[in-house]
Amino acid sequence: MTKNKKVWLQRRRRVSEIIEAGTAEDWVSKGYDIFSTFLLLVNLCVTILYTFDEMELRFGPMLLTLEAITVAFFAVDYLLRLWTAFFTYPGVSESTAIRKYALSLTGIIDLLSFLPYYLPIFFPAGASVFRMFRVVRIFRLFQINAYYDSLKIISEVLTSKRQQLVSSIFIILVLMVASSLCMYSVEHEAQPEVFSNAFSGIWWSVSTLLTVGYGDIYPITTLGKLCSIGITFLGVGMVAIPTGIISAGFVDQYSRIKRISEYAAEEDIHFIKVNLKKNDSWVGKTVMELKLPHGAIVAMIRRGRENIVPRGDVVLKINDTVILGAEALKDDKHIDLKEVELRKQHPWNGQQIRDLNISRQTFIVMVKRKNNVMVPRGDLVLLEGDKVILFSQESIANSILITL
Repeated sequence: MTKNKKVWLQRRRRVSEIIEAGTAEDWVSKGYDIFSTFLLLVNLCVTILYTFDEMELRFGPMLLTLEAITVAFFAVDYLLRLWTAFFTYPGVSESTAIRKYALSLTGIIDLLSFLPYYLPIFFPAGASVFRMFRVVRIFRLFQINAYYDSLKIISEVLTSKRQQLVSSIFIILVLMVASSLCMYSVEHEAQPEVFSNAFSGIWWSVSTLLTVGYGDIYPITTLGKLCSIGITFLGVGMVAIPTGIISAGFVDQYSRIKRISEYAAEEDIHFIKVNLKKNDSWVGKTVMELKLPHGAIVAMIRRGRENIVPRGDVVLKINDTVILGAEALKDDKHIDLKEVELRKQHPWNGQQIRDLNISRQTFIVMVKRKNNVMVPRGDLVLLEGDKVILFSQESIANSILITL
């Protein structure tokens, strides 16, 4: 790789870090997150204010200017994410990474947040239809979920319970169709202008099952009223099913987090940073050749803007920052690295590292199994008795890449 290509690749990587959810130490990325969220809120406020006639008359040109600026930012943000998709989806070709982002739910929302604004320029006849799609911009608010791990629980619950939710929604739809056809059959002769077709029955079933009814359409026959009573009771029970599934999912998720702390023996590990200079004896040696004393470990190697998990064959170089970990002190409460010993009922037992539910700001430094120290690759299966050493990415400023 030529020098120019390498510099260009580093710039793309840096752009990828900036536009993705940043760590507390990367103030540029954090600033971009705050700025993009601010512009999104401005855009939504403009969209709402423009629906008031008085605001449109007094501040119409200013509101349109703000909308144009914010939408242009959304377009630039989308293009940057396409340009850096290779770093968002590592391990695949660049074209595949771009396709995966463009077809993802996030990519589609990002595209629809600005594309309907520009489409009327090329297709004036569809301006009213394109304007309807602008409401998709509000779904960009869900990107805030990437900045807070606590909000991630919502998406995790919906994902884990998706089969049950789909099944319950399917049952509700079947009940709606059945009740609408039933009500149409019973009420059509008594009030043909109200229950004129099956669609009228569907509107009645929706308003009855999902609300308290609007009163614009209702049965008048005795048989129709009896059927309505039975359908209403069924609707109350069926509509409550998704609510119960989601509630149970939240309880399971929080119980799982609680079990992690109850079934794990945790001890603190402290570390120091050593900056290697030209004449240091460690320069040019591999990690296994350092011959550190018992109880000391090389937790991380910082090389430029790259964090390297220290395998035994990694060669130390000038200007490397070597992070050394020491055994836990029982009477010290300051936590930097954390060692988690997996007990019998720990939920991580039997799981691959890539499947673990841990914070985005945290990664596994190494796994100690009896007398062996293992590099935490994604396909490594954790077992009972393993000691997992966790490291917070926030503790290292300007982190870019973690190399195994």
